[in-house]
Amino acid sequence: MVSAIIVSAGKGIRMNHSVRKQYLLIADRPVLGHTLLVFDACELIDEVFVVISKEDFDFCQDNLIPPLNLKKKINLVSGGTERQDSVYNGLLALSPKTDTVVVHDGVRPFVGPQELAACITGVEETGACILGIPAGDTLKHVGKTGRIEKTLVRDTIWLAQTPQVFKYELILKAHETARRDGFKGTDDALLLERLGIDVKIILGSKTNIKITTPQDLALAEAILMAS
Repeated sequence: MVSAIIVSAGKGIRMNHSVRKQYLLIADRPVLGHTLLVFDACELIDEVFVVISKEDFDFCQDNLIPPLNLKKKINLVSGGTERQDSVYNGLLALSPKTDTVVVHDGVRPFVGPQELAACITGVEETGACILGIPAGDTLKHVGKTGRIEKTLVRDTIWLAQTPQVFKYELILKAHETARRDGFKGTDDALLLERLGIDVKIILGSKTNIKITTPQDLALAEAILMAS
């Protein structure tokens, strides 16, 4: 069984808006609504769990989900203090039959169906597979003084995206180990890396943006209009 955890419990502080970023509209549909439609259409995914703030349950059940006319049932899970805690809550809510877990940011509404499917099938090689894109700009390592310390070799640098797909027992172990150690990672793949587990990365897309600022929202509208 393949289960998807869509993480959407963030407060969206950088958006500087009274409405959480996942509920802001792109065209006539909330950001999270666009994301759910992609996952609903993926035949490889058996069940979908959306991790949100407990106070948003009624809004999602009454206002966001019904107009989407989804085929799959959407299971709501209460989020944690930080993103890593929210993913862990999602993992604990999954069916015991789950073999593969897809973790995705709710504010990445433009992941392509083929990219999503490729990431799910790619997990069979090492037990962990994520999307990413090669760095296109020159990368500088900057010190605390604001001065450049060195230029990184960008040929080997990739920018990580979601979805990130894992075998259930591996990602659960990685999260439980991180919790025991008090370790906080910037993404789920890092939690497996620190255990010495190989993570495969496959090519994503530049349009698979994460919406965190007003500029990102404007870009999202442009992407939608061009599609």
